[in-house]
Amino acid sequence: MLKALKKPLQSPPLSSNIRVVKPPETLLNQLGFEQGYRQTCNLLLSQTQSRSLPKGLQLHAHIIKSGLQTLPLVSHHLINLYSKCQLPLLSRQIFHETPRKSSTTWSSIISSFAQNELPCLAIEYFRRMLCEPVQPDDHIFPSATKSCGILGRIDIGGSIHCLVVKTGYEGDVFVGSSLVDMYAKCGDLKIARKVFDEMPERNVVSWSGMIYGYTQFGEDEEALRLFKQALCTDLKVNDFTFSSVIRVCADSTLLELGKQIHGLCVKTNFELSSFVGSSLISLYAKCGIIEAAYKVFEEVPMRNLGTWNAMLIACAQHTHTNKVLDLFKGMGSFGMKPNFITFLGVLYACSHAGLVEKGKYFFELMKEYGIEPGPQHYSSLVDLLGRAGKLQEAVSIIEEMPIAPTESILGALLTGCRIHGNTELAAYTADKVIELGSMSSGMHVLISNAYAAAGRWEDAAKARKKLRDLGVKKETGLSWVEVGNRVHAFTSGDVCHLRTKEIYQKLEELGEEMERAGYVADTSFVLQDVDGIEKSQKIRYHSERLAIAFGMITFPPDRPIRIMKNLRVCGDCHTAIKFMSKCSGRVIIVRDNNRFHRFEDGKCSCGDYW
Repeated sequence: MLKALKKPLQSPPLSSNIRVVKPPETLLNQLGFEQGYRQTCNLLLSQTQSRSLPKGLQLHAHIIKSGLQTLPLVSHHLINLYSKCQLPLLSRQIFHETPRKSSTTWSSIISSFAQNELPCLAIEYFRRMLCEPVQPDDHIFPSATKSCGILGRIDIGGSIHCLVVKTGYEGDVFVGSSLVDMYAKCGDLKIARKVFDEMPERNVVSWSGMIYGYTQFGEDEEALRLFKQALCTDLKVNDFTFSSVIRVCADSTLLELGKQIHGLCVKTNFELSSFVGSSLISLYAKCGIIEAAYKVFEEVPMRNLGTWNAMLIACAQHTHTNKVLDLFKGMGSFGMKPNFITFLGVLYACSHAGLVEKGKYFFELMKEYGIEPGPQHYSSLVDLLGRAGKLQEAVSIIEEMPIAPTESILGALLTGCRIHGNTELAAYTADKVIELGSMSSGMHVLISNAYAAAGRWEDAAKARKKLRDLGVKKETGLSWVEVGNRVHAFTSGDVCHLRTKEIYQKLEELGEEMERAGYVADTSFVLQDVDGIEKSQKIRYHSERLAIAFGMITFPPDRPIRIMKNLRVCGDCHTAIKFMSKCSGRVIIVRDNNRFHRFEDGKCSCGDYW
């Protein structure tokens, strides 16, 4: 397995010579060599900790003048200085100018690359080190495995793991933790858990890496179970651990549990961390409490790019489009450079607000920031044009883009066709999606619905049959509401709840009031070849309506009803919920798989554009 380590990875060229500012004559001329040497090392440590580059450059110039740069420890400190100042290629220059390279020197340069998002170089220099008479240690192994995790290179990571065992470092808590983290990030949770369980001693990094691994792959229950176990061992968890667990609560919309963990963050002084702040913003936004997300954002003192993106995406999902644009502008004022995620959020906001020209402007602006649009950005652009009814322009974008159309891009076009009733183009697009080959279960259903809307019932039946033949189950439509620490979930026509009789009775009462207020069911959203009466019955008891009725008989009148849904809310249910809010006087917040809808007094925050 060690063969993977012998293949060199491509390295960028060396940077140009360091430009230094000559300082005034200082300590070394006035002190003895040993005392001056120690003082120089201490000064380097001080400048590294404060990340003071100008003073560091002056000190470096003095070191060159004094001839101390050839000493391994001084070189080590210089490498670390430039690493902490995010100048890893200058660290590399120092490394190559060092005549005697100790294990500490190698450790410093590999760590510099790993910490500054140059994982290929980290692995390349690890490989070079193995060709020298230098043995890796408990400082070098973690940097190498971290780089493998970033790259997703489980093959190289496995080879390094073999070397760890061979050199007797498998029992080291730092090396073991880095292996857990590497396997988790590479998606092999089974081996990650095996390494974790076999560790004689675990620290916060190993626990956090394992919890993070479970959250990344949707193993939410196991992540929460492991977090509880960590707390029971009196482990002093860090902001990364809290961030991972809060994200579990956000993805599962476990608001009450998320609030409890938020309280624990406050108690342990981690609530001001940018990582925890980003997760809390996502938690409150995904649970429909955008006001709390704003509050968290304002309270985080040091906002990183993740914090800005989390708030921007939250605003986009809640149709606070002007706030999205303000945040994008504000990022520049704070010296924050937007990345591909930032532009996805902005394009999403423009798409769901019908801001076609602004969306096209931001799509072109990406290139000015050196960001090449990817499939997700093209999907957002097609979605923007499709929702606005500019279907032919969307088709032109797909035909002219430099990448092959993906399922998500064609799916965005299908959505636009469905919204504007262009059944002919929808059926044509469905044919193109089928040509791609394998596709998700959701796309199979979207294609079936496209054929059904076009009256091609035979093709619709074939699409559903293919789904069954592949053994892929259509995702069941679910709506759920949280009461205390318990989640109550409903499916369409559900009769399993303990309060089913009360729920259906409430729906009947609401139905009568809604009809008097002018509501008429639109059965065109039932894309099945059945008669009108059966269509009306099917649409009347959709899962979100059952969940809302349950909320009405459970929550006090002044409390908003928050409903979560795993699929897109259908057009008739959207209309029905507007009538429900008007007739009941309740605020109803529905989160479907795409965005939030706040219904109040017969109106929706999306402006019927979603």
